[in-house]
Amino acid sequence: MSSTTDYNELLPEIQAITPEKTVAPTMPVDAFVQEAENLYHWCIDDQATLVAAGLSPDFITSLLVRAGACREAQSLWIKERNTYQKSEKEWNEQAPAAFDLRDQLVHAFRYAFRKQDDLSGRVEEIALGDSNADMVQDLNDLSVLGKANVGLLSAVGFNLDLLDRAALMSDAMGDLLGATNGERRSDSEAMDIRDKAYTYLKQAMDEIRECGKFVFWRKPDRYDGYTSDYWRRKHAAAEKSTTEAKV
Repeated sequence: MSSTTDYNELLPEIQAITPEKTVAPTMPVDAFVQEAENLYHWCIDDQATLVAAGLSPDFITSLLVRAGACREAQSLWIKERNTYQKSEKEWNEQAPAAFDLRDQLVHAFRYAFRKQDDLSGRVEEIALGDSNADMVQDLNDLSVLGKANVGLLSAVGFNLDLLDRAALMSDAMGDLLGATNGERRSDSEAMDIRDKAYTYLKQAMDEIRECGKFVFWRKPDRYDGYTSDYWRRKHAAAEKSTTEAKV
């Protein structure tokens, strides 16, 4: 089966894992999934022995499907993360100009409407907030207010084209901000599912490995297959670094 099929098949069981039982990956997920697949091919010949020692056969038979689901969950999370990062980058590039336009309009409106208390009050009301969402709304509000009072603005030499520019920029920045916020939520949801898929895979791997180590504690040639190659290499590298530092 494909990873997508595995993911769809196990999604209800993955989602059922509670937050208290969910663990975040402690090693690269791609390496972890590969170790799961390696473990399956290693333990399948020992299945009868492992089951006789109390291991549920489901942990073995479902291992590849769990691995596929975890791989798919990781891919979905990476996709959401990258999309969010792209939108965030675009926002960061374009936001300074949008805030600057808002400030230009507020500055000009304050002068143009200085003798009109109702208009001056409206300008100050618009200028109150300084969040990203405020800026998006302010540009549209200022565009509408300005177009309703073009005579006063023209009298002070204001460039009326900026009113259309403000409206267009408000739309564009609003869409971008919505995408950024929406993707941030999706990223969080995707990461939550990824962590649960990792947890679901880890549950099976831990059971198989613990049983394998128990059964083959005096058979190094079989025992090693129930340990993590990733962590063996990490520990070996750390020991080498420590030894070299002492020399």
